[in-house]
Amino acid sequence: MIEPHEITDLLRAWADGDATALDKLIPLVDRELRKLAHTYMARERVGHTLQTTALINEALMRLLDSHEIGWQSRTHFYAIVARRMRHVLIEHARSQLAQKRGRRSEHVPISDACELSAEQSRELMLLDDALNMLAAIDVRKSQVIEYRYFGGFTIDEVADMLQVSSSTVQNEWRLARSWLRREILSETSPL
Repeated sequence: MIEPHEITDLLRAWADGDATALDKLIPLVDRELRKLAHTYMARERVGHTLQTTALINEALMRLLDSHEIGWQSRTHFYAIVARRMRHVLIEHARSQLAQKRGRRSEHVPISDACELSAEQSRELMLLDDALNMLAAIDVRKSQVIEYRYFGGFTIDEVADMLQVSSSTVQNEWRLARSWLRREILSETSPL
């Protein structure tokens, strides 16, 4: 069984420049990263062109390209990876919408139609925009949504990451969801 401190120790060694620590770390966190990526991908449309493994790889590549991160714990690591995965999906959705806007209409067989739905991409972008507005107002509520919705973490895991009580996370989760719902509905309602 993997001890949480083992992951934290490897993260800190990696941050201190030990390249072999990363090689040891990846196999230890692979299962949890796949769980995170699967949670993200389960919310995407059927036939999404980005696969779970590609999402993990892209998030890790962005993590490797990041400047020094002062790793606090394994939960801090998973939280940052979850954020990177969210950004990968948002950029993918924006790219898909940009391609659709720039193209002329074309004949598409009905069997391929499920892969071309732009509505979920728009919804994801609306959610991301609203989540960014919420972060400007209340960072912790934004983090609760990100960790719960995008990361698939439990209330207790989020409480541990944010170092607050589970009841605080539960309240923040409820309030943040209501706020996001109101913001997203106001964006989609005709004037």
